[in-house]
Amino acid sequence: MKRIYTYLKKFKWFFIVSILAMLMGIGLDMLIPQILKILIDDVIIAGQLHLLNIALLSIGLITISRCVLGYTKEYLCDYGSQKVIEDLRHDLFNHLQKLSFSFYDGVNTGELMSRMREDVDNIWQAISYGIRLFVEECLYFLVAAIILFLINWKLALLAMSIMPLIAFIAIRLEKEIGAVFGKISDEAARINTTAQENLVGARLVKAFGREKHEIKKFLDRNEKSYRLKLQQAGVWRKYFPTVELLTNVVIVMTTTAGGYLVIREELSIGNLVAFANYVMMLIWPMRMLGWLTNILAECRASVKKVERLFKVEPTIKDPENPVTPSKISGRVVFANVSFVCNGVTILDSINLEASPGNTIAIMGMTGSGKSSIINLMGRYYDCTGGNIYIDGVDVKDWSLNELRRHISVVMQETFLFSDTIEANVLFGSRKGSRKDIEIALKDAAIDEFIAELPVGLTTEIGERGIGLSGGQKQRLAIARALLRECKILILDDATSNLDMETEYEIQRALKRKKGITKFIIAHRISAVKDADEVLIIEEGRIVERGTHQQLMNRGGRYYDIYQEQFQELIS
Repeated sequence: MKRIYTYLKKFKWFFIVSILAMLMGIGLDMLIPQILKILIDDVIIAGQLHLLNIALLSIGLITISRCVLGYTKEYLCDYGSQKVIEDLRHDLFNHLQKLSFSFYDGVNTGELMSRMREDVDNIWQAISYGIRLFVEECLYFLVAAIILFLINWKLALLAMSIMPLIAFIAIRLEKEIGAVFGKISDEAARINTTAQENLVGARLVKAFGREKHEIKKFLDRNEKSYRLKLQQAGVWRKYFPTVELLTNVVIVMTTTAGGYLVIREELSIGNLVAFANYVMMLIWPMRMLGWLTNILAECRASVKKVERLFKVEPTIKDPENPVTPSKISGRVVFANVSFVCNGVTILDSINLEASPGNTIAIMGMTGSGKSSIINLMGRYYDCTGGNIYIDGVDVKDWSLNELRRHISVVMQETFLFSDTIEANVLFGSRKGSRKDIEIALKDAAIDEFIAELPVGLTTEIGERGIGLSGGQKQRLAIARALLRECKILILDDATSNLDMETEYEIQRALKRKKGITKFIIAHRISAVKDADEVLIIEEGRIVERGTHQQLMNRGGRYYDIYQEQFQELIS
C-alpha cells in the first residue's frame, strides 16, 4: 500500500478539502436530531411557537449546506482518485515497457490486461468512495455514540451492547470475501486470456473446425468463475442477514426501552426521537460495513497483484556508466559467445565478424539458435559467455536506448498495429518524410499494392494486420525497418511468405543500401546466396561457414540444402 499512499500524498489537497467538507457535513447532520428535539419538546409540547420559524429555517440552511458540501466532497474525492489512478496506470504501463523479453516469455497478455484494467479499477473504487465512506461511517458511528451517551447512558449501553458482535461478523466477512476475491481475480485473468487467444485466433479455430472444443474450453473457465462467484455470494449469504437481523434488534430494543423511560418521565419524547435518529447513525455504518469491507478486500487483493508486477525487475539493464559513441559504423564481433537459458544451452562458442557494409546470412533448422544470435546483439537477452562488440564496444556497456536506436529489426513474427499503413511504417522513425516513406515502400516492393488502395497510406489496417496477406505484412515490416535507416539491419526470416520475384526485388534494394551491416536469417538459398558469409547453425554451433560458392564446393550441409531446394532444376 505504500505506493498508493505516495500517489495520495501527491494529490493530497483534493482529499484534504474533501475530508473537510465531509467533516462539516457530518457536523451539520448531527444538528438535525437536536432541532427535531426542539420542535417536539419546545414547539409542539411546550408551545414555544417563536422557535418554529428558527427551527425550520435552520433545517433549510442545513439542507442547502449539506448539498453544497456533499457536491464538494464527492467531486474533489472523485477528481483526486481519478488523478491517482491515472498516475498508477501510467506508471504500471511504463514499468511493463521497461521489462525484458524474458518477462514476456513467461506471462500471458490476458493476465497483464486484468492487472491494468480490473485490478486498477478495483483500487480506484476503493479510493474514490470505498475508503472515504469507511472513514465517514466510522466518524458517524463515533460521534453518534458519544451523543447517545450524553442523552441517556443506559439506552446508549443497550444500543452499543450488540455492536461488538456485528463488528466481529464484519471482520469474518472481510477475511472470507478477501480470500475468495483473490481466486476470482486470478480466474478473471484466465478468462481474459482464453477469450483473447480465441478471438485473435478465430480464423485458425474455424479452419480446423475446433469451434466446439474452444467453446467447451471457455465454458469450463466460465463455469469455474461462476462457482467462485457463487462461493462469494455464499459468504454474503452466511453473514449479511445476521448483520441485518442484529441491527433491527438494536432498533427494537432501544425504541422499546426508550418508550418505557418516556412513560416513567425519565426521558422526553423529543430526546427519544433524537436518540432514535442517532441510533440510525450507528446502524447505517454497521449495515454498510460488510459492503465496504468487501470493497476494501478487493482493493487489497488487487494492490497485491499490481505490486507484484512492480516488483519484477528487468533482467536487462543499462550499465552504471553507459558508453554512447557519437558515431557508429556497424562493425559487429561475436567473440566465443554462449547462451544458456533455463539450463538449456542455446548457443555455444559462436564467433563471427561483420565489417561495415557486410551481409551475414544465417541458416539452420528450426530451434537451432539462429534467432538467439540476433536477440543477443540487441541485448534482448544477455549472453552467458563470451562478448559481443559493436564498433569495439561491448553491448553490455552501451546505453540500451542508444544500442537499439542503431539496430533495425524485422522480427520473425510480423506485428502490425491497428492503425494506418503510414503510422505502422513510421513506427520506428517518426521523422520520416512522405518521400522517405515512398522510397522505403518501393524498396520493400509494396508501393504498387498501396497505390491501388482507395486512401493509400491512410488506409486503416486491423489488429495485427488483419486484412493483409502474410507477404504484405512482411513487406510492410521490411519498409518499417528500412525507413529507420540504421547502421545494422536484421531480417529474421523476413521473406518467408514472399514469392521468388518479390524476394529478388527486395534483395536488389538491399544491395543498394551501402554502409549498412546486414544479418539475414533465412531457410531459402535464394535469400542468402549473395551474402559475404553464410553461417550454418546446428544445435547452437556453427558447423559450416563461407561464401555461397565456397560452401557449394565443400559439399557439406549447405550443399545438401541447395540440392533439396533446387532438385527439380538440377534434374
